[in-house]
Amino acid sequence: MSGPVSPLGNTLAIVQQWLQLICNGVSAMLDRDGYRPNVAIVIVNGKNQVFWGKRIREHSWQFPQGGINPGETPEQAMYRELREEVGLEARHVKVLGRTRDWLRYDVPQHWIKREWRGSYRGQKQIWYLLRLTGRDNDVSLRATDKPEFDAWRWHDYWIPLETVIDFKREVYRRALLELERYMHMKPHTRRERLFGFAHPMTPPSYTDPDPVTPTGD
Repeated sequence: MSGPVSPLGNTLAIVQQWLQLICNGVSAMLDRDGYRPNVAIVIVNGKNQVFWGKRIREHSWQFPQGGINPGETPEQAMYRELREEVGLEARHVKVLGRTRDWLRYDVPQHWIKREWRGSYRGQKQIWYLLRLTGRDNDVSLRATDKPEFDAWRWHDYWIPLETVIDFKREVYRRALLELERYMHMKPHTRRERLFGFAHPMTPPSYTDPDPVTPTGD
């Protein structure tokens, strides 16, 4: 269940997987600007640690995420992806908050097949913050016959941005900054009710982003 947070790992394999989805018909789901609608899910436990999943047969770690199907709302897609990728149902979690707007990232052009350049740009995401109200053993990475993860661990909330694939770092930074406040809106433990909340120190990489990194707005 646990393991070290690895470097970026097989970046090429990750991007090729995304682009294969596009070639299989996802292009019909692109918005007029060339972004595929998507949801990302941050699950926190009682210690405000986050679920951090290792992609199957790869050395890269990430949050659960997935595309929004035609006719789905972002929330419906979130619960579907939660069940498919992590094996959790709505009864196992409580929604604490979500990002107000879409957060976008561009896939570098050199990763995109030539026939899709000019139409596909990347993904736009709504991020959800969920509190796990069930138990750790409610998590099942084999809920479907096509699992996304083969290992997982609890990690401190502020994921090291250097472990995130480079063109997604700014979205991760912005999403975690926006969602962090929802963890502290209501006391979760007796200690929090008595003594208030302990806010982890925000790393400099989150407060001082690289000025050349595009925001995707």
